[in-house]
Amino acid sequence: MATMTRSKKTSPTGSRASAAAPVPAKASVKRPEPTRLSSVAMAVRLLKSFSEGEAEIGVTSLSRRLGVAKSTVYRLASTLVSEGLLEQNPETEKYRLGMALFGLGALVRQRMNVATDARPFLFHLREASGETVHLAILEGQDIIFVLNLESNQAIRMRADLGARKPAFCTAEGRAILAFQPQEMVDEITARQLVPRTPKTDIDPRHFMDALAEVRQKGFATEDEQSELGMRSVAAPIRNANGRVIAAIGLAGPMQRISDEALASFAPLVVDAARTISARLGYNSLSGF
Repeated sequence: MATMTRSKKTSPTGSRASAAAPVPAKASVKRPEPTRLSSVAMAVRLLKSFSEGEAEIGVTSLSRRLGVAKSTVYRLASTLVSEGLLEQNPETEKYRLGMALFGLGALVRQRMNVATDARPFLFHLREASGETVHLAILEGQDIIFVLNLESNQAIRMRADLGARKPAFCTAEGRAILAFQPQEMVDEITARQLVPRTPKTDIDPRHFMDALAEVRQKGFATEDEQSELGMRSVAAPIRNANGRVIAAIGLAGPMQRISDEALASFAPLVVDAARTISARLGYNSLSGF
C-alpha cells in the first residue's frame, strides 16, 4: 500500500526574523484528534458498568460512577432501553443489560464457531484443488473474509482477513444473498451498484437472475467481477436453523480455472459447505 509523507514545517522560532516580532509558534500546536461523540462514549461506559456481580444498577449509582447528572443518565438509559440494549426492572426501577446485546454477542460467537468448524474442511479443499479457499460472512451489503488459506502456487488470489468486498459482485456474496429475505436483496438493488472492474455487471435484473441460478444449482460463480483475472466459485453454509450464515469460496486465476476445472471444483466446494453445515447442526437431507 502506498503511503503519503508530509514535509515538516520549520518552526518560526528558529529564524532571526521572528525574534523582532514574536508570534505564537504554529508548528508546536497539535492537530486536534478525531472528535469523539461524547454521548456515544458515555453510553458505552454506562453499558460497561454492569457485571456478573452487579447485574442491575439504579440511576443514582450510575450517575455517581459516570460522574454525570441523573438527568443525563436517565436520557441515556431511556435511549438504550428503546433500542433493546437495556431493560428496566419494573419492580426496582433499576436497569440491566437487554436482550439486544445477547443477540449481538451471539453473532460474534456464531462467527467464531463457523470459522473454527470450517477450518479443517478448508484445508482439505485447498489440498484437493490447489487453489485459494476462504470463508466469508455477510455484514450489511458487504462480505468479510474471516478465514483464508492461500494457494501454494505462484499466481494466486489473496483475501486478507477482515477484507471487505461488495456482496453483489462476489461468488461468496451471491451464495449468501440468494437465500436471504427478499427485502435485504431489494435494499441492494435499490441503490446504484458500483462496478469494481470493467467486467462487473451492475444490472439489477441480471443480479436477480444470478441469485435464482444459485438457488437452482446450489453454488455461485464469478468471472472477474470483483478482481480482474480471477475466477471463483462459492457455496452457502447453513446453521442448525437452516439459515445461510456464511459461504465457502474457491478462487484462482482465469488461465488455471478453465470451464472444465470450474466444473470439477464446484462439487468439491458444495460438498465442503454441506459438511460444515452439518457440523453446525443443519440437516443435510433437507438440501439447499
